[in-house]
Amino acid sequence: MAITLGTPDGAGLSAAVGALRDWQDEGAPMQLHPGDLGWFWRFGADTTAAAVRTWSRDGRILAVGLLDGPGLLRMTIAPDARQDEELARRVVADVADPERDVLTPGAANIEAPMDALLQQMLAEHGWCGDEPWTPLRRDLRGEPVKESELRIEVVGAERVAERVAVQRAAFENSTFSQEHWQAMAAGEMYADARCLIAYDDRSAAVAAVTVWSAGPGKPGLVEPMGVHRDHRGRGYGKAITEAAAAALQKLGSSSAIVATASSNVAGVATYKAAGFEARPEIRDMHREA
Repeated sequence: MAITLGTPDGAGLSAAVGALRDWQDEGAPMQLHPGDLGWFWRFGADTTAAAVRTWSRDGRILAVGLLDGPGLLRMTIAPDARQDEELARRVVADVADPERDVLTPGAANIEAPMDALLQQMLAEHGWCGDEPWTPLRRDLRGEPVKESELRIEVVGAERVAERVAVQRAAFENSTFSQEHWQAMAAGEMYADARCLIAYDDRSAAVAAVTVWSAGPGKPGLVEPMGVHRDHRGRGYGKAITEAAAAALQKLGSSSAIVATASSNVAGVATYKAAGFEARPEIRDMHREA
């Protein structure tokens, strides 16, 4: 059967999420995680579905992609299809043709598993490696993660305004809003997620994080984590990251994973201080305009 490219409806989106859950594994390279779709869900279910692309053969999903901003396709591939030549050729053809509604013309990036044949085929068609990212992982299968000495609260309806305020103060140009949080929390993946806020000894909200489980015994994702710009340099990033790992452990995750730009030296150091180990760098594939 030929490979088909699709943009899912509501039921198809659930199937894509299910495939992403199935593909998460301790031995897998850093890849698109159900939590990435969960975080994107802040823009609403319809917008999320419109941003997802699936590649299927004979009714089985082989690859899932998320158009995560202009010119950025983040995707992963079923473990047994990462060396599938027909699939790799089809993806390369689809991203090259604007009429197939994957990428628009001009500069673009594709994030894909580093062990996929797609990486080689993109290089053969003129794509090149972009800036490096550092994946980090903390194993959660041993002793319980030590609880933070800071006051940590799970975000519910009464703390949404504080969660939003920390996000906007942690990330320049953030557009996160209470409406975005409500949409995200209504998404099907948020049942296996937690938003946390850290407070200092004056009860000021100083850091926040969202964590996403992919199910018991699978890696859980930290996305995003941020410290309020007025409270940096005091160890709050380490504390909220440790709280994130503890939350994922309670959700049954086998590990906590995250990736940050290698140029973000402070971010890499924060994760390492919280017990995460750096893994080999990864790179998106980039196409010039």
